[in-house]
Amino acid sequence: MAVHVASPRIWSRDLQKAWSTWGSRLCSQSSSSTQPSHHPRTQAEKAKRRQAREKAILSSDVNDPGLLWSDKEKITYTAALVPGEKKDTTLPFPQSYSPEYVEFGWYQWWEKQGFFSPEQHPHAVDKYFSFCIPPPNVTGTLHLGHALTVAIEDALARWRRMQGCKVLWVPGCDHAGIATQSVVERKLMREQGKCRRDYSREEFLKQVWRWKDEKGDEIYHQLRKLGGFSSAVTEAFVRLCDSGLIYRSEALVNWSCALEWTQRSCLAGLFCLFPVISRKCCLTFFVIFFSEGEVAVSTTRPETMLGDVAIAVHPDDPRYKDLHGKHCRHPFTERLLPIITDSMVDVTFGTGAVKVTPAHDHTDFLLSQRHSLPRLTVIGGDGTMTSDCGQWLEGVKRFDARERVITALMERKLFRGKKEHPMSLPICSRSGDVTEPLLKKQWFVRCQEMGRKAVQAVDEGDLQIIPHFYTKMWKSWLSNISDWCISRQLWWGHQIPAYRVTLENSKDTEEEQWVWGRSAAEARQRAAVKFGVNPDAITLTQDPDVLDTWFSSGLFPFAMLGWPQQTEDLKQFYPNSILETGSDLIFFWVARMVMLGRELTGQLPFKQVLFHSLVRDKYGRKMSKSLGNVIDPLDVISGVSLERLQEKVREGNLDPRESVVAMEAQKKDFPKGIPECGTDALRFALCSYKAQGEDISLSVSHVLSCRHFCNKMWQTVRFTLATLHDASLPTSLAETYPLSGMDRWICWRLYSTVQQCERGFQSYELHTVTSALHSFWLHSLCDVYLVKKQVAVSVLYHCVSISLALLSPIMPFLTEELWQRLLPYADSDGTSRSLCVQPYPKTSQLEHWCFPKEEADFSLVQEVVRVARLLRAQCQLTKERPDCERTSSFFIKQSGWILPTTQ
Repeated sequence: MAVHVASPRIWSRDLQKAWSTWGSRLCSQSSSSTQPSHHPRTQAEKAKRRQAREKAILSSDVNDPGLLWSDKEKITYTAALVPGEKKDTTLPFPQSYSPEYVEFGWYQWWEKQGFFSPEQHPHAVDKYFSFCIPPPNVTGTLHLGHALTVAIEDALARWRRMQGCKVLWVPGCDHAGIATQSVVERKLMREQGKCRRDYSREEFLKQVWRWKDEKGDEIYHQLRKLGGFSSAVTEAFVRLCDSGLIYRSEALVNWSCALEWTQRSCLAGLFCLFPVISRKCCLTFFVIFFSEGEVAVSTTRPETMLGDVAIAVHPDDPRYKDLHGKHCRHPFTERLLPIITDSMVDVTFGTGAVKVTPAHDHTDFLLSQRHSLPRLTVIGGDGTMTSDCGQWLEGVKRFDARERVITALMERKLFRGKKEHPMSLPICSRSGDVTEPLLKKQWFVRCQEMGRKAVQAVDEGDLQIIPHFYTKMWKSWLSNISDWCISRQLWWGHQIPAYRVTLENSKDTEEEQWVWGRSAAEARQRAAVKFGVNPDAITLTQDPDVLDTWFSSGLFPFAMLGWPQQTEDLKQFYPNSILETGSDLIFFWVARMVMLGRELTGQLPFKQVLFHSLVRDKYGRKMSKSLGNVIDPLDVISGVSLERLQEKVREGNLDPRESVVAMEAQKKDFPKGIPECGTDALRFALCSYKAQGEDISLSVSHVLSCRHFCNKMWQTVRFTLATLHDASLPTSLAETYPLSGMDRWICWRLYSTVQQCERGFQSYELHTVTSALHSFWLHSLCDVYLVKKQVAVSVLYHCVSISLALLSPIMPFLTEELWQRLLPYADSDGTSRSLCVQPYPKTSQLEHWCFPKEEADFSLVQEVVRVARLLRAQCQLTKERPDCERTSSFFIKQSGWILPTTQ
């Protein structure tokens, strides 16, 4: 996940613009459980669940009417406004809330005023708060999963800024090596009938950059070429090589024969980090003869028989006790194959005797290391059999070769039958073909010691993982970590800064000799010293492979601040305060950052890691571009028709079946499209879910209800402004003392709400913040306090203005618009330019509003109001004369009263 960045100090200006369209623009509803299961489902279970979800989507008997809504009046800001200038909030106050009107102009003004710059803060204290956005892929648009990340992070950044911290929040973009190259290759094949090999490397990279520019996605318009960040990647590689942590070795990689490049590796013994499908394969039985008889061998891959180097049995299997240490002959090559014993053999699999093919099986590769067995490659990178198989198989596709081998076994009367055997097959996520384990020379990072230190950091409290239950997963993965393959046979990405050395007049062309350097000139000097020759007698060839995208992304927290140079930004903002990201990146990204950060800088890259849950659709599927179920945040913010939603699916590179499923789901879920909900409603909805628990099943209808809440706030401020217009200016907060019981009660409710917001932000549980504010605004302020005929003007003013400040980190646009309307009535000291840089409310400011006794006295009042409103809504009563008979009947039924009937 390599990242493209601008120069470090441009982050808070240029690149922040790239996120401004929704990222920076971007009720309590919690999940059923606070802790996800630690027992991963089997691949068969996952496949069954996926099929059930598809059936639910495609079935025609579903009566769910989908999202129903009616058009709202759109109000636009029509006054002339130069970009970056402040809106005129003295204009007439619109009758109703309109997102387009509210959001117009504010972000550009915030930027021009420098409110996002750490140095320009009217209330700044000597505290720093820094963190980075998990860089999204350059391959496509962002979806609601990204929106959740940005909503949480922007809320935290704004909250800390209002607390007086100097805040640096850094975005970036992932160059997405495999995904990008895959998309471009498919595009070239579809449009020009050409593959990557038809171009030179330079020509192909021009095609990739052209594709990226044609995308024109506003999120990435600030993306730089590999420039500045590339030097940090090169420096990290060289330092790790010099310290012996990076080495080159031959090992098995998961190879896509269709694309001819490496897929993700198995990084730990517990988890397979690439897509897997469940299939019923054939378990084939054949016999191999030896001097005293024969042994029946079972395999699911007869096509790799030509690469067999041994037969393995379990040492405790009584069936083969007499065969230990003996040899048998290969049925096709006549090679002698040793019969080895190893506890890795599963005695219940087939006959209990298995063939060992180290060059094409991960388990067999480990056996070859234990027993010093040779490794014979019989399948090439293009998926065809190699010349070592003989003319009868050379050039034959691997699965066609399977049938030829079985036929040959039958002809030699060695075939003993076959039966169905369910198993999981690793699938290339880009091409859909079955990946092939192949032996390749690769660059690896030694991870055991770095992994141990990462576990130690958590054990000793230097690194805090939130929620805590992810600590167990952290320790499990890092305690079982194996070395990390960082080579990728791609052209798009950071080319590995290592060079193969060829010496003048050298006769040994087989043995590889390598050096590395920050440049070719430095590598040449290193080679001259290493081999004791004149630099001019050396020929260098740079490794054509690129680094794994996760290698460069692991440097992000310090490279974004100018490392390896010791910049002022690096001194002030590193280590970062926190990392907030999705729980699915705990190993891919977070562990790598911790390991590389500690190794290269001597410090942990951050002090806390906050994991949020994954966003899923209403059918429980993870939002993914490959499924076509992603929802663009801009479509929720601005609204979109069903026709445009379906057009987006057709424009994607989806599998035909996934395209059908995706479009059917859209028709059911959004028969009229998605209404305009606005940025603030989307942010509030995202933050209202309990992110530190089970996965989030996001509902657009919930976002729509949050828009209704925005309108409630709008109408409340309209009422407040009307009240203030006819009264004297409100007194300052310190001088405002409530007199009546109702006034004391609402003041206590606000004090309690501030208290809950403080706790919620401190514990990163934003759903408690949204819940407290939603409850105060609706159920205390609107439902109870504003119902009374006479309100205390100063109490009302401070309740509304403080509530807006509490909401500002989560709903920045609406709160700024409303707060600016109230500003003329404030006791201003001249520094009140924007709500986003005002001090965040504290309970210490409201100690004179602490009246806990009033809460008990008003509990009955609140309950009466709640029930009355419930009756009005469920009986569909209007301001006209109600239907008394229906109301009475409903109330009797709901209350449980049994009244005597009259004759």
